[in-house]
Amino acid sequence: MKVPVSWLSELVDLPAGITVEELDAAFVRLGFEVEDVVRPPVTTGPLVVGRVLEIEELTGFKKPIRYTQVEVGEAEPRGIVCGAQNFAVGDLVVAALPGVVLPGDFAIAARKTYDHVSDGMICSVRELGIGEDHAGILVLGQGGYVPGTPATDVLGLEDVVFDLEVTPDRGYAMSMRGIARDLAGVLGVTWRDPADLPLPDWSGAPAWEVTVADADRCDRFSMLAVEDLDPAAPSPWPLRRRLAQCGIRSISLAVDVTNYVMLELGQPMHAFDRATVTGPITVRRATAGERLTTLDGADRRLTDDDLLITDESGPIGLAGVMGGASTEIGDATSAVLLEAAHWEPTGISRGVRRHRLPSEAGKRFERGTDPEVTVVALARAAALLAEHGGARVVGAPVDVDTREPRMPIQLDAGLPGRIAGVPYTRAQVLEVLTAIGAEVAGDGDALRVTPPSWRGDLLEPADLVEEVVRFRGFDEIPSILPTAPPGGGLTERQRRRRSIGRALAEAGYVEAPAFPFTGTAQLDALGLPADDDRRRVITVRNPLSEEAPALRTTLLPGLLAALGRNLARGLRDVALFEHGSVFPGGDGAPAPLPGADRRPDDATLAALLGAVPAQPWYVAVALTGHREPRGWWGSGRPAAWADAVQAARVVAAAAGAELTVEQAERAPWHPGRCAALLVGDRVIGYAGELHPKVCEVLGLPARTAVMELDADALPEPTVPQAPSISTFPPVLIDLALVVADDIPAADVAAALREGAGELLEHLRLFDVYTGAPVPAGSRSLAYALMLRAPDRTLTSEEATAVRDAAMAAAAAATGAQPRA
Repeated sequence: MKVPVSWLSELVDLPAGITVEELDAAFVRLGFEVEDVVRPPVTTGPLVVGRVLEIEELTGFKKPIRYTQVEVGEAEPRGIVCGAQNFAVGDLVVAALPGVVLPGDFAIAARKTYDHVSDGMICSVRELGIGEDHAGILVLGQGGYVPGTPATDVLGLEDVVFDLEVTPDRGYAMSMRGIARDLAGVLGVTWRDPADLPLPDWSGAPAWEVTVADADRCDRFSMLAVEDLDPAAPSPWPLRRRLAQCGIRSISLAVDVTNYVMLELGQPMHAFDRATVTGPITVRRATAGERLTTLDGADRRLTDDDLLITDESGPIGLAGVMGGASTEIGDATSAVLLEAAHWEPTGISRGVRRHRLPSEAGKRFERGTDPEVTVVALARAAALLAEHGGARVVGAPVDVDTREPRMPIQLDAGLPGRIAGVPYTRAQVLEVLTAIGAEVAGDGDALRVTPPSWRGDLLEPADLVEEVVRFRGFDEIPSILPTAPPGGGLTERQRRRRSIGRALAEAGYVEAPAFPFTGTAQLDALGLPADDDRRRVITVRNPLSEEAPALRTTLLPGLLAALGRNLARGLRDVALFEHGSVFPGGDGAPAPLPGADRRPDDATLAALLGAVPAQPWYVAVALTGHREPRGWWGSGRPAAWADAVQAARVVAAAAGAELTVEQAERAPWHPGRCAALLVGDRVIGYAGELHPKVCEVLGLPARTAVMELDADALPEPTVPQAPSISTFPPVLIDLALVVADDIPAADVAAALREGAGELLEHLRLFDVYTGAPVPAGSRSLAYALMLRAPDRTLTSEEATAVRDAAMAAAAAATGAQPRA
């Protein structure tokens, strides 16, 4: 909402000497964000109002040129050359005399041009810096100003305009009336309500018949007929100036008047060409498929939610949004029907968005207007048309009013103080409620407050509390920081998650979080079977993207997409990880919708929590390229499936757990290079190489390795026990066993530990070998054993006995044989 200070000062008795900065602070105190303060362009020198006395048309030039005699309040008129054609003898114009410097450092001087001396310049709107119109000069009319009058005040060149951001709940502030009322209240000065007008004593029958068929969407509809309007009558300059300051283009007198009244009172209006309206007017909902050509020339298909203004010919206006082209005010219109109504805001908002027709009127209707001023707005518009266009009212106005009285709000006078923490007195609360126009009744602190008609946003005590705090000043609320209670620190689960992320980062992986959404295309790219549990997704009702409308059931789509983006940007050795929630689908019960008037009971809360899907915490890694970089020290080592398995071991170690690994098959991994990750007998994830077809579909390099596991499935760590430290020397033994390829190394290691007994301190697999002389279908596993006794130095016989027992246990459990 743009607010010219000159207009504001006509409605509010602003304190003498108040500055622009003080007005800015007052608006901010009221809760209006000041988007901009538009200051006038700087013009210096003798800029005056002039009257055109003579016009001589000059010929012989490439374009029409006029030599004019302009009266400027001096003894003799000034001769001025002008190329514009939009003025006539007797018109008042703005003359810049020699010595004037217009905006843009445009200095005016007497000079010879077109064989005549031009002693000044007749100015256009753009040359004066008050608009963009350069098609012709600015014509002020033929009366109202004395030639020689300084044009600064006439043009408002010293006027400041505030551009305010009005929140959607305060539609009353989309008018000079609403802004003036609020500003007067916060400044403690008097103001004049432009809606406080004595209505004329209209006589005769209403000039038109009106029926409102949908009172729920239109509870007041008013209309007034005028005739004998001079179609050629121009809008007066002061009216055009204020429209321009508020960002509205001047069109014609009838349209300009309705826009002016809208800005002044906050009541949008529409003017119909009375000669084109046929038969009675009906306000009704559209029939699905009806069509209307609106003022912008668009042929619009209507729905049954659209509210229309119709006559016998059909729709003539989209109520509260835009008028119809068939009844548009034209250049010859002399009889006008003025309409002002109160529409239900949400219906207007739906119509504006459905037809993509934002407008100044729509902004006000969807925020809520004052139903009390419809007839007042008609009277104000009719008076302006009569004053400037010679129009006269025909008959009495139509006023279909089906409103119900507003119910009072019960308010405890001490509530604002308790909520804001400021000791407001009862008198201060009453002062604010009276200032906003509310009617207050009741004794003591029990108040019954009836909001004014223009405040449709005041519905409950909290709204009134906000008004009291706003008018008394948000800056009066003390800023007291609450004492922070001592915290319990991170939970065990939070510490574990942070430890996992830190461990992977220390292992060389970079975290790449993704949005937790997925779609069918992403799951298809992974090659998941049709019956895979990961295809049972939970669909979001209002998704951010139609391509990913469901909550993810696996971290792999987002992680692999990040891997692909990094490769596309030129990186070759990439190792990424992500940890976060996944959302397995299932047959969950629908969540109830509790009301907001009270706390849900225990059963409702239980049902709400029961409808929330499980959200296990997963960890995944993806890597490709070289795991160990190339350099002068060697050729490096490419990333392989074993690195993905090792990432799983890093995660388990950070969580205080231990994994075992078995061969497995699961999409999207390569069937022969996929490992199941187990804790005890439970599979908690998988690691290995991606299937070649998946790599092809996703555009990833062959043998890209990935791992994913359920971190919540890792067992809770036990209380750590300090290890017993022996001072006796260890015995180191290497052991090479030949086992079948299908025997997991973890089974061999478990058998060795069991056979070695308590003297085994550490066991490590340090080599895997295939090839001669190892038989085909087998491989050699080399283990390093560290043996130590807590109370003595082991003898060679004891160490040999432990080795033999371990080998015997491995042979019995896995068929392992010593390597020759």
